Amino acid sequence: MSGGVDAAVEPHISFKDISPLQKQNLFISKLNFCCEISDFSDAHLDLKREALVELLDFVSSGSAKFTEPAISAICKMCAANLFRVFPPKYRNSSNATETDDEEPMFDPAWSHLQLVYELLLRFTSLVDAKAAKKQVDHSFVLRLLDLFDSDDPRERDCLKSVLHRIYGKFMVLRPFIRKAVSNIIYRFVYETERHNGIAELLEIFGSIISGFALPLKEEHKLFLWRALMPLHKPKSVGIYHQQLAYCIVQFVDKDPKLTGEVIKGLLKYWPVTNSQKELMFISEVEEMLEMTSMDEFQKVMVPLFRRIGGCLNSSHYQVYNPPNLLFVAPYTVRNELKLSLISLWSWTASS
Repeated sequence: MSGGVDAAVEPHISFKDISPLQKQNLFISKLNFCCEISDFSDAHLDLKREALVELLDFVSSGSAKFTEPAISAICKMCAANLFRVFPPKYRNSSNATETDDEEPMFDPAWSHLQLVYELLLRFTSLVDAKAAKKQVDHSFVLRLLDLFDSDDPRERDCLKSVLHRIYGKFMVLRPFIRKAVSNIIYRFVYETERHNGIAELLEIFGSIISGFALPLKEEHKLFLWRALMPLHKPKSVGIYHQQLAYCIVQFVDKDPKLTGEVIKGLLKYWPVTNSQKELMFISEVEEMLEMTSMDEFQKVMVPLFRRIGGCLNSSHYQVYNPPNLLFVAPYTVRNELKLSLISLWSWTASS
């Protein structure tokens, strides 16, 4: 029996009701049937969901053979259901807040989309990367990345798993994925300040960065300086700050000599008129001081003390409390901070 589709195999037949020799053809027939997009009002709605459930069970059981026609059919079905243009966003970037508590929007087609994502995740886990490289290519990855702007948090969560699996398995695609994500970040920071999936993309990269080999490649350091650090600039940084801070900590943990430049970057983007955002930056500085050496600390000592002096003049009681930095800094750095803070405090009190 060939890997092609037998026209006599109807897609609505159950796998358990057909001979083993026909199952591969039924597999492809069901995939082709699921390429049809439902408007959720037609009579075939339940048939498509039933077919997707059967496909997922068939692949999960290990019975599916990922021949070239099968790989092509799976990717075609995933593309037909997942790759779509989202409606325009009407939110103004100038109205974005640090936490952006807008109600999430849920896709009415999720009952089908979820099954397609689960099938795609199983497929990318089981298929041989070399066999699928013609279908899971640059174009496929770019269209997956476009979906991270979905309003539905459930979809973005599924995309995290799929992209991470593709990054781990398709090694040839890794540089392209890193570059494509960098481009998304550049556009977000410098053009739109609107994107729903920055937190999810950073969460993936937190894991990726922890796997970088030492010494760090120049390309990886450029990602830190050109993509990650400028992400402190947008007003909506609170939405993804936890994931951003984690990524930066992973870099510094890999190469502690980066600490000084990271602190300089934080000082560069310091939000002097936004107390809530300033608290996020203070927490990052505290985390950096936990990891810094005396040599690195001395490189940023003067500008850091100037900024701490500004914090002492803040009307916000939490921002006014930078002496907390004393409790997290290493002993030698802590003594240096202590002496300088005493001088700053005395100067502030007398002025």
